[in-house]
Amino acid sequence: MPILQELAPTLLGVAVLALVAVTVLAAYGVPHRWAPALAILRGAAQLAVISLVLAGVITDPLWVALALLIMFSVAAATATRRVGWSRDHAVMMATGMATGVLVAAGVVFATGAIEFNARYALAIGGIVIGNSMSIATLTGRRFTEATDDHWDEVEGWLALGATPRQSTLELARGAVYSALIPSVDQTKTTGLVTLPGAFVGAIFGGVSPLEAGRFQVVVLAAIMAAGSITAVIVTAWLAPVKVRPARLR
Repeated sequence: MPILQELAPTLLGVAVLALVAVTVLAAYGVPHRWAPALAILRGAAQLAVISLVLAGVITDPLWVALALLIMFSVAAATATRRVGWSRDHAVMMATGMATGVLVAAGVVFATGAIEFNARYALAIGGIVIGNSMSIATLTGRRFTEATDDHWDEVEGWLALGATPRQSTLELARGAVYSALIPSVDQTKTTGLVTLPGAFVGAIFGGVSPLEAGRFQVVVLAAIMAAGSITAVIVTAWLAPVKVRPARLR
């Protein structure tokens, strides 16, 4: 079949890359060594489905809104699972991510930085939601791990009369900073070290490099704004610690 012949080099390349990742991890004795390969397989399947779906609905505001809602729900659930599933954590992640995404997207479209239409809403929303998920996960995990590692200090502050929030304030600030490092570094090195997918994709789609660069700058700024809001809300939610948190797996 023509389509299989066309996809064969892509499938081969992806399979070899997945095999390389698994082999390297296995050789070093890393646990869950199959995780990268399974993630690639799942991602490919999901992209195939979403590509078919979006081809027919990308200009329909209602369907785009539904697609964004599904993306957000999956992202919030994923971030919650990474910090330990509970109703409180689910509400925390959903609140932090929703606030960050809505504020960032609101600024982007309200200022006219990007034209407000279904296509751009899907593009900006999907990118910002994905990055907010990563930042929320990193923030929650790093705060929990830091609190566990420095529990003697936290207990010391509590013994001196500090409130649970005060006793972990510096740990919370450090967790926010650490969680934002990947996004900060990506933004600082854009154009020098990396060419982001949104930029490259826009150029391949026929957009001028100047227009693609404008779009990418807006995307990076939105990611930083949404991520900062998300990280602060997550740590503020977790900060009042009264008992030593369980070690995350």
